[in-house]
Amino acid sequence: MAEGGPTRVFESRAARWRFAVAAVVVVTAVAGLWLFVREYLPMLADGAALRRFVDGYGVLAPLVFVAIQAIQVVVAPIPGQVTAFASGYLFGSVLGTVYSIVGVTIGSAIAFWLSRRYGRPFVASVVRDDLLARFDAFVDEAGTVSLFVIFLVPGLPDDVLCFVGGLTDIDLPKLVAISFFGRLPAYLLVNLSGSGLASGDLRLTAVTLLILLVGSAWGFLNRERLLTYFE
Repeated sequence: MAEGGPTRVFESRAARWRFAVAAVVVVTAVAGLWLFVREYLPMLADGAALRRFVDGYGVLAPLVFVAIQAIQVVVAPIPGQVTAFASGYLFGSVLGTVYSIVGVTIGSAIAFWLSRRYGRPFVASVVRDDLLARFDAFVDEAGTVSLFVIFLVPGLPDDVLCFVGGLTDIDLPKLVAISFFGRLPAYLLVNLSGSGLASGDLRLTAVTLLILLVGSAWGFLNRERLLTYFE
């Protein structure tokens, strides 16, 4: 057998330089994300703290909130409706709904792209094994209407669909559209609730929260039946 030359990991100085730059960028991004999550994850579950944080950015508050709403889809195991309540309180029912749904849609698209780019090992690192196995089967069999219902009904782990969906042939624009329109009613209700609290209309807040709580409880208790029915 002929002997070959020494194996070289990098064929040129430029290749070594590109690798070094890429490594620095990746390490910096991971470290920054870890520091952000450690510092701000508790705040995402605290509506009052979140309102104070976002409101402190003045005219940039809408952009900051959209970014937070997108990030919580990818890194925080917290329903987007929790942060959406704060947006209704800060920005009113209309603008709050817009900022909430735009942020969560951006986050969903990012989750979808990450899972498609890095595959099953990445998805398995962020989704529980039982949910991954269950939604694997569901996404493979489900049609557009079925996916829409999962996003529509509160109390179901719809963020999981964005990760698992990246492992299928579903087009990104299709998933984004289903996510947007399916989540819109619940986000409108929760923003109405936050807006009612800000304006002192406690009746509006109580009614909308009651609707959401009943819907979420029903969706959670019937999640397996719904998934089986819409497969």
